[in-house]
Amino acid sequence: MIKEISKFQIESFFKYVAISSESNPNLPVPSSKGQLELAEVLAEDLKDLGLINIVLNENAIVTALLPANIEGVKSVGFVAHLDTVNASLSPDIKPQIIKYEGKDIVLNEKENIVFRVSENIDINKYMNEDIIFSDGTSVLGADDKAAIATIITTLKYIKDNNVEHGDIHIAFVPDEEGGLRGSRLLDLNVFSPNFAYTIDCCEIGEVVYETFNAGKANIDIEGVTAHPMSAKGVLVNSALIAVDILNSFDRTETPECTEEKEGFIYLTSITGNTRRTNVKLNIRDHDLKLYEEKKKKIKDAIENTIQKNTRAKIEYQIEDVYSNIANFLGEDRTPVDLIYKAMENKGIEAKTLTMRGGTDGSVLSSKGLLTPNYFTGAHNFHSPNEFLPISSFYKSFEVTLEIIKLIAKK
Repeated sequence: MIKEISKFQIESFFKYVAISSESNPNLPVPSSKGQLELAEVLAEDLKDLGLINIVLNENAIVTALLPANIEGVKSVGFVAHLDTVNASLSPDIKPQIIKYEGKDIVLNEKENIVFRVSENIDINKYMNEDIIFSDGTSVLGADDKAAIATIITTLKYIKDNNVEHGDIHIAFVPDEEGGLRGSRLLDLNVFSPNFAYTIDCCEIGEVVYETFNAGKANIDIEGVTAHPMSAKGVLVNSALIAVDILNSFDRTETPECTEEKEGFIYLTSITGNTRRTNVKLNIRDHDLKLYEEKKKKIKDAIENTIQKNTRAKIEYQIEDVYSNIANFLGEDRTPVDLIYKAMENKGIEAKTLTMRGGTDGSVLSSKGLLTPNYFTGAHNFHSPNEFLPISSFYKSFEVTLEIIKLIAKK
């Protein structure tokens, strides 16, 4: 049975990664044709598995329901994203299974692409195991098509084995990589479980229910131009005003100077000239109070600059992007506790991570649907060295199924 289910899971993964679906944050949702194509395939697959209320909307969001076959238990949802990251590699993924025997692996003989053990030492945890790699010209796409394959495999197992379960809601969303945009558009009147899970992080055992609080700031500065020979008292240099604002921040509070639970203000771009300059900032902190303080620090720096430069025109917007899942944990920690119990039952050591980023669950939790996260089994997301041990991949399926069984027992 294990071999049969694992084979189906792997075949499903290969089927889904064959559909190129890179996202582009600068285009509307869905930002690529491949995401819509994948959504159409998944809608058909869900129909074949007996799900109902299947909806594929104009944003390539797929929702569906597997109705309960027992009464009196809570409903659960599972969420995965359709897109793969644009890592300036090939959009076309060609997966392969290679047994790791402790030596460097040639992923692509034609292109002379080698997976070097010295640069990827985590692979030594999987000696003599079968592992899925790309051909080295692309990411592998386990982020997040491994999750899609795991969800589909779980639904097939439930159908084939008449597993008792409550209502199971499914949502496949686009454009996670470009700012969690698909989950922002997910209608919680349509996708409406009591709680949900994303399957969207790395190695076996990882659990995430604490993410960044995230925001962004956009600053537009318009100065006054003048020829340098007659600029005194006339020229207002917008680029220098931008520099003055940026110099108001702590240079050590940046991504390259912080780790673990330390937040930051991140200059993502500065463009312009003496007349017009635009500045974009990302704001991150796990602690909600410190996050709000960072937003205030930016606002105060801009307002002080406005007062000092009355002849310049300075406009800005500061807005929230997503929230820390932990902000929404109440006294009932059942959704999180179920992950740990499922892992314990399956002999998996839990590894709790404080994520220096966000998941679709960060958005959904802030919308009122608590959505923690657990592992796909893959390593090296967003890299041509991404790899997925088949044993870990299967364990992700086991945890998903066990959560459903535990809910049914309650």
